[in-house]
Amino acid sequence: MTAKFPLTVAFAMVIGSPLLMSAVASAQNSAVSEQLSYVRCGRLIDGTDQPPRANVTIVVKNDRIAEIRNGAVAPGGSAARVLDLSQQTCLPGLIDTHTHVLLQGDITAADYDEQLLKQSPEYRTILATVNARRALEYGFTTIRDVETEGAGYADVDLKKAIHQGVIPGPRMQVATRALDVTGAYPLLGYAPNVDVPHGVQVVDGADSARRAVREQISRGADWIKVYSDRSYRVREDGVLDDVPTFTPEELKAIVDEAHRERRKVASHAMALQGVHNSVEAGVDSIEHGNYIADDDMKTMAARGIYYVPTIFVGAYVAEGRAAAGAPVWVQMLKIHEETFRRALKAGVKIAFGTDAGGFPWTLNPAKEFAYMVQWGMTPAQAIHSATGAAAQLLGWSDQVGTIQPGRFADLVAVSGDPLADITVLEKVDFVMKGGRVVKKP
Repeated sequence: MTAKFPLTVAFAMVIGSPLLMSAVASAQNSAVSEQLSYVRCGRLIDGTDQPPRANVTIVVKNDRIAEIRNGAVAPGGSAARVLDLSQQTCLPGLIDTHTHVLLQGDITAADYDEQLLKQSPEYRTILATVNARRALEYGFTTIRDVETEGAGYADVDLKKAIHQGVIPGPRMQVATRALDVTGAYPLLGYAPNVDVPHGVQVVDGADSARRAVREQISRGADWIKVYSDRSYRVREDGVLDDVPTFTPEELKAIVDEAHRERRKVASHAMALQGVHNSVEAGVDSIEHGNYIADDDMKTMAARGIYYVPTIFVGAYVAEGRAAAGAPVWVQMLKIHEETFRRALKAGVKIAFGTDAGGFPWTLNPAKEFAYMVQWGMTPAQAIHSATGAAAQLLGWSDQVGTIQPGRFADLVAVSGDPLADITVLEKVDFVMKGGRVVKKP
């Protein structure tokens, strides 16, 4: 009789060991380990600098892209599945590099205080699982979540639960608690004898900052997030000025410690001094950047410091904050557009980020694309900012951001041509993450 089982299985059967179950499972898994999918795309934008291709088939093996073939390729076996997207445009899974899954929108200080004072971290984490699923269904298969806003290290557990398949959601890099100095970040304005939580980890002094970086990394932080400025005003010359938070010494200590431990630093820097201090300290990305001086743009371009502009959230909150007594936010939006156009011209690397959570997750973060195009990007540049460029910022270019053999099979598809109408990316109707179909027409 021909042997039908590996030696380990036969041995387990003889001795009646519990090894039998695991050995049989291993034998069965080896027989069905390859799950093949043939994704037929009417058009492919692959996230590289190559022009779109018509009528291609993406061969997916398990969770990875195996190859890309011209034409409607027939399956290689009876077990393979065919996904017909021949009437649609396929793209890499989208990447949002600035999100807050533990926030539900905070136009006013009252909105923010409500979440930190009346919602437990556990309840906020439950809501975050819903937001993570929404992000995935919008087509964002990867996100960088840049702090929990008072919810501790909940983002680390959320990332872990997604990775282990407990809940659906995008691949995540997380920044945990973020850093700011005493008196600079909400919750503020309460009586001195009332102890209230803060949306950040408060640090003062270079040594304290280094200690906080080490603590956050030990708890699972992939990134260190700093708030580098506050209190914005428009000067007579049109420059958006600010009050810097950290001293240059403190910022440099944070960057040095993070880089020493092979982590990157994202800096919330919206105006003149916060951006300058961050760039001089050597951060890896400037978040928001409503105003960036020309000299700082030159340095950013030379050093490869990324700009994550988060345009839509500024437009979303401007009127509400102006009505609440801060009209500067409307002016900031106009300054932001001029800055964005200068950054494009200066060759600064731009990565797609939305600040989702600063606006409700019921709004599709893909609205950001239309603003980027209105402000001077071509649709191709806007798409690249949310695919190849975003993957480079995250250090995951060999895993996500492009449709190439060996990358994760993270794919989205839309009806229409996003190179002609970028807003079609607000209507993603097919999502695949790691070879598994999350959403289909």
